[in-house]
Amino acid sequence: MTPKENYLRAIQHNHPQWVPTEVPGVTISAPVVERPGEAVKDDFGVQWSLEEGASGGTYPTLGGHTITDLAKWREQITIPNVDAMDWQSVRDQAAEAFPPGSENMKRAFVEFGLYERSYLLLGMEEALMAYITDQDLMEEMISAIADYKIELITRLNAEAGGLDVIWYGDDWGNQSQLFMPPDVWRKIIKPHTKRIYDCIHECGAIVDQHSCGRIDEIFADMVEIGCDMFNPCQPCNDLAGMKKQFGGQITFIGGIDSQFVLDRPGVTCQDVRAEVRKRIDELAPGGGYIAGPSHGVPYEQELIDAMYNEIEVYGRAFYARENA
Repeated sequence: MTPKENYLRAIQHNHPQWVPTEVPGVTISAPVVERPGEAVKDDFGVQWSLEEGASGGTYPTLGGHTITDLAKWREQITIPNVDAMDWQSVRDQAAEAFPPGSENMKRAFVEFGLYERSYLLLGMEEALMAYITDQDLMEEMISAIADYKIELITRLNAEAGGLDVIWYGDDWGNQSQLFMPPDVWRKIIKPHTKRIYDCIHECGAIVDQHSCGRIDEIFADMVEIGCDMFNPCQPCNDLAGMKKQFGGQITFIGGIDSQFVLDRPGVTCQDVRAEVRKRIDELAPGGGYIAGPSHGVPYEQELIDAMYNEIEVYGRAFYARENA
């Protein structure tokens, strides 16, 4: 069985032979600047600053947002022109990454979803208040951003020659809760996220939803509207409970505790191996688990080596027992 076949079996909950760790192949991106790598404006006109040497490097500049009056969002918003983008770069990426007969998964990256783009345009505090006080205007603006995302995804899929997986990012939670009340998320974010999921499915691709933070209050909604995979599965969520309730309907990606295991001072390789076994036991039954860290930050190499070795050894033994 090839890595791609096993990966698809895991997603399909169809007796994988081992616990996979990542999409076989590489990820391509649309030719749009959503997060610049230097201190410039992104393609929405939002100013970014640069912290030399910091992980991630750039961050939205204080006061660098573009919408200063939500009532005038139509006049103050800049939405990138999809037709004016350099799509030859995507065609070149696809030709190099996915040659004829390749076993690579055709995967693309679409960052800064509806909520994230809204606070970049308005500023975090103004956006969070507007989600409570000006919901109709926020819904109208979110709808326009979703229209753009759908146009971008449709064109990206066509220029790449058809995609297998689309990674779509929108961080909805912090360490303890959602950034907004669940009912507000359901009213404003959910219906337009569903339109984006529908677009991805119409492209013949799998939805790989990224959201940091604790989002278990809306997890049933995500499953309902068609989320196929959820990453990075931070343990501030009740991952075991979510697997028990929705395990046959969605694939979990990540889950191996970054904060309190992989990046904990004094952690040992045996601690990491124990965490890997815990997450496989919780999330791998019946398929539907892609193992990895619950966040992508630098770790000691020996800890990463121990993590991947334990996934390989224990993940194969786990499914050997389950499939026997």
